[in-house]
Amino acid sequence: MRSILFEIIGNPVAQGRPRAGKTFTGKTVLYDPLKSRNFKQYVKLVAFQHAPDELITGPIELCVDVYRSTPKKYQTGPKQALIESGELRPTSKPDADNYVKGIKDGLNKIMWQDDSQVVDLTVRKFYSLSPRVVVCIKYQSRGK
Repeated sequence: MRSILFEIIGNPVAQGRPRAGKTFTGKTVLYDPLKSRNFKQYVKLVAFQHAPDELITGPIELCVDVYRSTPKKYQTGPKQALIESGELRPTSKPDADNYVKGIKDGLNKIMWQDDSQVVDLTVRKFYSLSPRVVVCIKYQSRGK
């Protein structure tokens, strides 16, 4: 089994709800909020640097660790110790699945054909003084 591991540095962005707008002909269209769209582009840019020579075609195991900024109220010594030990973790919005939606969309056509190839998914949220997303992709190499 092969694996690709990389970090997306910066504050993670959860996939926002689609926005509706009208074209000049009056047709209704749906689009991503700007923040979500920009984050997906950033994910593509980072992932491109770690992309395999050929798109992954088989089943994929995806592990995503989301490290959110630590709120100011938790930047005290005792709270920081709880964060480092893994006892204090984010339970507030956004949901873990909303974080991973944007990341999976950003990896389409860079790492794999379609995110439907993800058959095993692990998403975890943590606090950190250095916000980032750590992505690990595991897959069978071709010919095996």
